[in-house]
Amino acid sequence: MNTLSEFVNQTPAHFHGPDHAVHVRAIRDAIAAARSEFGREYDLVIGGQCFRTADKIQSINPAHPSEVAGVHQKAGREHVEPAIQAALAAFESWKYVPAQERAALLFRVAEVLRRRKSEFDAWLVLEAGKNWDEAEADTCEAIDFCELYARVALHLAESKPIIQLPGEQDALRYIPLGVGAVIAPWNFPLAILCGMTVASVVCGNTVVLKPSSDSPTIAAKFFQALEQAGMPPGVVNFCPGSGASFGHGIVEHPKTRFIAFTGSRDVGLDINLRAAKAQSGQIWIKRTILEMGGKDAIVVDADADLDAAVEGVTVSAFGFQGQKCSACSRAIVDAKAYAAFLEKLRERVSRIQVGDPAHNAYMGPVINEGALKSILNYIEIGKKEGRVVTGGHRSSGEGYFLEPTVIADVAPTARIAQEEIFGPVLAVISAGDFEDALTIANNTEYGLTGAVYSNSPEHIERAERDFHTGNLYINRKCTGAMVGAHPFGGFNMSGTDSKAGGVDYLYLFTQAKSIARKF
Repeated sequence: MNTLSEFVNQTPAHFHGPDHAVHVRAIRDAIAAARSEFGREYDLVIGGQCFRTADKIQSINPAHPSEVAGVHQKAGREHVEPAIQAALAAFESWKYVPAQERAALLFRVAEVLRRRKSEFDAWLVLEAGKNWDEAEADTCEAIDFCELYARVALHLAESKPIIQLPGEQDALRYIPLGVGAVIAPWNFPLAILCGMTVASVVCGNTVVLKPSSDSPTIAAKFFQALEQAGMPPGVVNFCPGSGASFGHGIVEHPKTRFIAFTGSRDVGLDINLRAAKAQSGQIWIKRTILEMGGKDAIVVDADADLDAAVEGVTVSAFGFQGQKCSACSRAIVDAKAYAAFLEKLRERVSRIQVGDPAHNAYMGPVINEGALKSILNYIEIGKKEGRVVTGGHRSSGEGYFLEPTVIADVAPTARIAQEEIFGPVLAVISAGDFEDALTIANNTEYGLTGAVYSNSPEHIERAERDFHTGNLYINRKCTGAMVGAHPFGGFNMSGTDSKAGGVDYLYLFTQAKSIARKF
């Protein structure tokens, strides 16, 4: 560990201005290369063996839904047992591989991702609908997860008890749990999928990996990167599939030791319930590591820098079409600043460009038709619960495009102020004063991210104490948690506060064994 360099976040490529023309050419070439692979079929990989199924998953380009990004196998209930058995078999040897070798695998994965960064960026643009900057941030975060978790694993391997008793040799070892189900989301289809997977693997566990059916091609490319880096067969088993059959099956299987999940509140609660029921032959309490939704707020104080607050709210609410669990969906503004803030916000949001992310429009499509319909339904609800300041409609074009929508004069208890919309819709709420704003900010069932714009040290200190979120930001946006600096996870219905990207995260994928040897 002492010979390793200190962890440093991956420096992202920039795409704006003449100094960055090389990065622009690289991503354009990568997008063209990825398009040439559209329609390719990818296999299930279980225990190193490739399989094909009768049922298929077709992944599309949400900016052009007629385009098939990839064709994938659809794992069903019949694939649960083979996948679990392959992971169990691999676990028998992988759990004894020294931490140094497991960490070395992650360092090699990080290097593969660096070499193929433009390729991954391109697939994030085409399959997930991210603009170039959002795609680059996703890929860099995946690299950061590999680099940080490798270092943390080496640190855990050197852990010692607080004291050594006289006449004893006392040791503390963090040992792997076993076979884990990793159920990944579509909104960070590389970073979060990578983070949950490599955290599992570097601790000595093996994995059944179920990616989202909206982004399986990116997951397949990541699985190839694992293989390219030298991952042994069966350590990760690549299984896109149905949540209702394959997903439930791996969660409920008695040999599944833990489930790492990122996604919606309702699915997370269902996983927690299924995992809690002991199955015949099960000899442990399954561990669930759950990252779920948010109804995140930015509080704007009366004395705040309104231009900075407007910019922070705008990028937090409409970056990646608002499809982040950390996205700002409520702006809570002191009544004394409300009118001025709202006018500045209207003008700023009206300048957002909506279009094809392949051409680097700021706002691309939402992920699929179901999401589009759900968000449009919430906009109709919002029209009755407040006043549309800008947006409110579907945008033109073949894809699933929506206008960035701001709805003002919303009551704190309105549906659009309480329910997660997961799209480019922002509710603006007036607060009587800072105390009232904090009360409103805390009045949902979630507690993931939040931000405060204020120049009052007293108010900032009060927010740090009483704003009940897992990630709180002062005078900056509420999205964009950086690995290492901002360990990520939320309170209440936002999940189990796993603190991904922090030094504590790997404790969740291990169990501590205390050993005392008497002399």
